[in-house]
Amino acid sequence: MTKFIFVTGGVLSSVGKGVLTSSIGKMLQVRDFRVTVIKIDPYVNVDAGTMNPYIHGEVYVTDDGGETDLDLGCYERFLNINLPEDNNITTGQIYKAVINGERRGDFLGRCVQIVPHVTNEIKRRIRLVAERSKVDVVLTECGGTVGDIEGLPFLEAIRQMRLEEGFDNTLYVHVALVPILDVTGEMKTKPLQHSVNELRRIGIQPDTIVARCRKMIDSEALRKIALFGTISENAVFCSYNVDSIYQVPLILDEQGMGEYVCKRLGLKKRKPQWDEWKRFVEVLKNPRFEVKIALVGKYAGLVDSYISMNEAFRHAGAACQTQVLIDYIEAENFEGDPSKVKLLKGYDGIFIPYGFGPRGTEGKMVAIRFARENDMPLLGVCYGFQLAVVEFARNACELEEANSTEINPDTPHPVIDLMSEQRGVEYKGATMRLGAHKIIIKKETLAHRLYGAEEIYERHRHRWEVNPDYWGILEKHGMVFSGKSPDGRRMEILELPSNFFFFASQFHGEFKSRPGKPDPEYYGFVKACLDKKLGKSKPEF
Repeated sequence: MTKFIFVTGGVLSSVGKGVLTSSIGKMLQVRDFRVTVIKIDPYVNVDAGTMNPYIHGEVYVTDDGGETDLDLGCYERFLNINLPEDNNITTGQIYKAVINGERRGDFLGRCVQIVPHVTNEIKRRIRLVAERSKVDVVLTECGGTVGDIEGLPFLEAIRQMRLEEGFDNTLYVHVALVPILDVTGEMKTKPLQHSVNELRRIGIQPDTIVARCRKMIDSEALRKIALFGTISENAVFCSYNVDSIYQVPLILDEQGMGEYVCKRLGLKKRKPQWDEWKRFVEVLKNPRFEVKIALVGKYAGLVDSYISMNEAFRHAGAACQTQVLIDYIEAENFEGDPSKVKLLKGYDGIFIPYGFGPRGTEGKMVAIRFARENDMPLLGVCYGFQLAVVEFARNACELEEANSTEINPDTPHPVIDLMSEQRGVEYKGATMRLGAHKIIIKKETLAHRLYGAEEIYERHRHRWEVNPDYWGILEKHGMVFSGKSPDGRRMEILELPSNFFFFASQFHGEFKSRPGKPDPEYYGFVKACLDKKLGKSKPEF
């Protein structure tokens, strides 16, 4: 029978529920149990697709084209699984389904209410994921903070699931902050106690509590948490600060959490196989080399805007035994005074990430031109790919005022233009070119060396593309399109063979990067940065 684990958070948001949920899944996975993970987001948006990255962090894209919460990326990276969009449940989805049902007359004239109709729809979706995935354990992370008004229907639904699925098949995990006062150095458990009390007021008694703290909690704090949380001391664990999030499942398992979870759910006791995971973590902790990357973007003020990219660099760095240091630079810094671009000389490589709209685009192109003309390793992704085309068209092909029609609809040279199927699209949500698409790679190119294949599948999220009218002139001046869609209509990868490493993709390789299995374009970029720094004449892949 499928087991269900529900993870809630208290005191404040961003307390680490996503990493904790992933870590619990990993502790089960290394014991040879099959797991899947659901993220519940209480916001009324149907999905994350229309959200500004500054507000909610990056939009994570699944193979089937879902625009989801960034925590799904954390789950996929930790567990090395591909999750469908159904594993992200939002308030918008729930209410949309209930209202549509009411309009169809599904409720036979009854008054439609939060209980039972909304809570029934929540439970139905959780169980549907369990049925489709056929796993041993379904983990569900409840977004937000206990006490938030928008999260109440979800907490009520998981409360009901304890009654319906049984005590032995459900586990409530609550994680909350334990702050340390700067003045006295004392660990304060009172905020956590209040959080647990709020959860109990809703009707949920946590089975285990995880204290989120700067350092390992002391015995007195552990005793208080157990006492006021009404659980045994062996059900209290601590997720303390570590150098890498990939250490979290290891430190929790050392405290006995993996064994506790299995015992509490009646799962067969098995010896965990951590060898491969520990090797990866050890490389992260003890790199031989170091490279410094300049990320020139428009969301540089919020690191979570680029979380999958950051992790892809970490995976690639581990594969090169290299620590990748990233500086986040606002692209607009280079627009008022282009001479400021000279500060990029202090870096081993330049990275141009995704983005939307005109803000910061000229600054990004200043950085791209600097990399191209100074033979610095460059990697561009999505919008970075498109702006690399625009910069090359302007400055190498001498197409004056070349641009993307997203930036300037009246440009005389629309080298980047809206895809034909996007014309006339009115609704912004879920209407881009999304999800995994097949790409054909040209032989004897850098892309072919990196991927070692002639066909790959990568995840996309875009509306604009390279205008076919300009393919010829771009290629005539030295740009190589080494990856294309199967029908040849879309350019997917570009490279400049004359440069040490100049590579850009329309797709988001970071979404498929995993610990121990780095994405090829990120690996190639980091390796090129290292090889250039070590004085090699060309990258060695």
